[in-house]
Amino acid sequence: MDRRFSLVFLLRGFLWYILPLGIVGWLFDVFWPVLSLGLLAILAWHYFYQYKLVDWLWHRRTMLPPSAPGSWSYIYDGIYRTQRRSQQRRRALARLLRRFREASEAIPDAAIVFRKDGGLLWCNKLGQFYFGLKWPADTGIRLSNLIRHPEFINYLRKGDFSKEIYLPSPVREDIELEVRIMPYSDDQFLLMARDVTQLRRLEQMRKDFVANVSHELKTPLTVIQGYLEMLGDGVQSMPPAMLDKALQDMHGQSTRMRNLVDQLLSLSRIDSARGDIFERVVNVPELLRRIQTDAEQLNADKQHQLSFEIAEQSMHGIEDELRSVFVNLVSNAIHYTQPNGKIVVRWRSVGKQMEFSVTDNGPGIPAEHIPRLTERFYRIDKDRNSAKGGSGLGLAIVKQAVEHHHCKLNIDSVVGRGTTFSVRVPEELVVTKNKK
Repeated sequence: MDRRFSLVFLLRGFLWYILPLGIVGWLFDVFWPVLSLGLLAILAWHYFYQYKLVDWLWHRRTMLPPSAPGSWSYIYDGIYRTQRRSQQRRRALARLLRRFREASEAIPDAAIVFRKDGGLLWCNKLGQFYFGLKWPADTGIRLSNLIRHPEFINYLRKGDFSKEIYLPSPVREDIELEVRIMPYSDDQFLLMARDVTQLRRLEQMRKDFVANVSHELKTPLTVIQGYLEMLGDGVQSMPPAMLDKALQDMHGQSTRMRNLVDQLLSLSRIDSARGDIFERVVNVPELLRRIQTDAEQLNADKQHQLSFEIAEQSMHGIEDELRSVFVNLVSNAIHYTQPNGKIVVRWRSVGKQMEFSVTDNGPGIPAEHIPRLTERFYRIDKDRNSAKGGSGLGLAIVKQAVEHHHCKLNIDSVVGRGTTFSVRVPEELVVTKNKK
């Protein structure tokens, strides 16, 4: 405000207006009539500029105030400056709110703000996605009415938010959420929820892995330990037939343990492999011919019609891992196809890509098992001691090795007709005969 504007300034202005009127009225002996007319005129003047002020504040869209003399100019300017400061503050607040919302949307977690009574105040897009909320349409509605999960409602009712809770998403049951609630202000709370589906799945896989390895090792160790206790009583006291069976069983169980350990080490090597697959070229035709020789020996008992169709293209990759892929898929086909079946192993070009496939006319795989076949220790036949029961690690090794080569394992199976396992090799990994 101008420093000149004060009570003295107002009084001085009023006296400078009244004094000439008083002098004129006194000279012509009409003092009171002239003074009355002057006061009426100044009153009308003030009402006129008051009207202009109201008209400007309520009807004009411009920020600029109307021009006015005297004290009204100070009033207009003061209001204008106040509006400008208010407008600047609103803009700053809008920028702050916009940045807050942008930051909240960038958070990889769902964020929900609600009052102490449970009324929803705000949520980000992930909060809407995970819990099916609609903001701002759901503003003010209690969270217990919007998220109708018994465990969550209990959690809110108790009011003890020192520990997190886990619950499925109300609108997406395949997503598991970890929910935490923290005091946000005197009467507000902030709910944070993150997707822990993968973490919980990995934790469960770890537990299953430990349990399965323990079980796989426990069975052969129990067998070996039992026979050793029998042998401890004296070899001479055992009939030759029982001794032969004990040695044969112990040999078989030790081989089973060794195979399990070898497969676990293979998985570990593939998991930790960080080498460049483009550093070396694998002569796939030669590798498959060696595998064909081994497969024919393995096929001696089953007497399958076993045929290999091998193209001459090689590929970039890691030979040990590719051998694991080929051997596991071929041996599985031989093992699980009924005797005198038909198995076709192909290494062929598909456009500019290559494809390795193993097709059999075995019993096929039920559709519900296919998505889980590559899980570690997953087997269709749950009997671990059955004649066909492997370790359940073969296809897990195949999947890891295939993904390490930027490929994908495809499984096409029809119950009663057979199964085809195939791996499509991308063009950039293929090495043609003309390439060195």
